[in-house]
Amino acid sequence: MKRCQILFFVAIFSFVTQMDVKAQQWNYQGDYSDGLAVVRDQHGKYGFVDEAGKIVSPCQWRFAWEFHEGMAQVENEKEKWGFIDTKGNVVIQCQWFSTLSFSEDLAAVRNASGWGFIDKTGTIIISCQFPKVEPFSEGLANVKDKNWKSGYVDKTGELVIPCIWKGAWPFSNGLATVMDEEGNVYKIDKKGKIVE
Repeated sequence: MKRCQILFFVAIFSFVTQMDVKAQQWNYQGDYSDGLAVVRDQHGKYGFVDEAGKIVSPCQWRFAWEFHEGMAQVENEKEKWGFIDTKGNVVIQCQWFSTLSFSEDLAAVRNASGWGFIDKTGTIIISCQFPKVEPFSEGLANVKDKNWKSGYVDKTGELVIPCIWKGAWPFSNGLATVMDEEGNVYKIDKKGKIVE
């Protein structure tokens, strides 16, 4: 075998070996989002790496979710949730019982009083008062009242569509699917009017 062929095979073997070592470094690696992927180390801690494999946020979190709109949810050892930015900086302190990803610049958060919404500075925009919420879509978020009926709030927290539906789904192309107590399904517009 010629010397150049031997060198080629050695280089390939070295590259594959490096890939295997890199892959074995993590027990789990998620998909890339905002250029970063969530990873879990051999101790079960979560962190984030960039596309070159460089650690951006060390594996120190009890749990973590992928990035959305430049922010990722992380859970600390006290089982409280907060958010980090793409540089690994904690920008919203871990103080919430639960969180949802940012959507349309707001994230749902839960404390002892219920669910509400914060902005990217951590400021409460819509007070924590709902038993359940969904992320914003087209400027409206599905919320449930104390009777577990669904309606929609806007970004000021105003209930623009009353909580009268047994089920409700996010708005898409100006319409949302809702379901009444009898299981009938309708399409409503952003004023709550049935259009289909």
